[in-house]
Amino acid sequence: MSSEFTRIAALQSLFGSPPPGVVIGIGDDAAVLVPPSSPLIWTVDASVEGTHFRRDLLTLEDIGYRSTMAAASDLAAMAGEPLGILAAIVLPSGIDDEELFAIAEGQKQAAMALGTNVIGGNLARGGELSITTSVLGVAVRPLSRAGARAGDGVWIAGPVGLAAAGHALLNDARLASSASDLLAADAATMAFRRPEARIREGLAASVDGAAAIDISDGLAQDLGHLAVASGVRIVLFAEAVVGDELRSLSVRLGRDPLDWALYGGEDYALVVVGPDPFVEGFSKIGVVELGSPFVGLRRADGEVVRVDRRGYDHFSPEARRH
Repeated sequence: MSSEFTRIAALQSLFGSPPPGVVIGIGDDAAVLVPPSSPLIWTVDASVEGTHFRRDLLTLEDIGYRSTMAAASDLAAMAGEPLGILAAIVLPSGIDDEELFAIAEGQKQAAMALGTNVIGGNLARGGELSITTSVLGVAVRPLSRAGARAGDGVWIAGPVGLAAAGHALLNDARLASSASDLLAADAATMAFRRPEARIREGLAASVDGAAAIDISDGLAQDLGHLAVASGVRIVLFAEAVVGDELRSLSVRLGRDPLDWALYGGEDYALVVVGPDPFVEGFSKIGVVELGSPFVGLRRADGEVVRVDRRGYDHFSPEARRH
């Protein structure tokens, strides 16, 4: 097993040259960036073994990839464009060089997909594998959770519920076997293993969008945050929330697709509230109305039912993603 500094040098070689705007990257005491002319966005996210992932369900490359995309998704929700990524990795004593570089390879793949690179971070030893990722970015017109207005549409880029279905398939061999012939099963497991931060869609939405949030803890819970921040009532269309792949998979597995779509989480879809018509790449799943903040669901018969604002909460007594 290599020393800390040999590993850092190897990671520097793996990640390569820093992106434009970064004067000093990996290998020094800190990264150095040229101050941007637009507002700076800085987000941080932790991915901890036993809470956010299990090594028996995911490859180490998947774990590195997911941790990076999860952090970058918050940037997408603010209509930001990434400048660089910092990653602090805590390694249990059993992680060898090959396994560390598998994690880093996943991080590199995600960074390339985002159009940026890892520019620094930290390595430390600890009792469990964890990755804390900071993403720096800029936004010409940052979006927030506040700003939704009555009459706006609720627009989404990316599926919801598919990652939860994918986790169920990876976690239960019997479910996986019963759906093995469906293309939707592959899409679901990929949605869980390799989520996508919707940076491009966030940038496009910044022109017309009034408020935004990414869906990490479940559509119902996250839209509840937006409703409270904006002081509005959000009504979702039941038939629009469930995508075709989730619907076909749910039929085969005998599951309620709305339950996965509303409460599943970890899809990192991007929801933006704005006027009709909206930008390409988004589909309409609801409307904003006047009233006390809450999230409702309009069924086919026109009845609106209040949606339970449950979803993932780190500090709930039942909290355990995986």
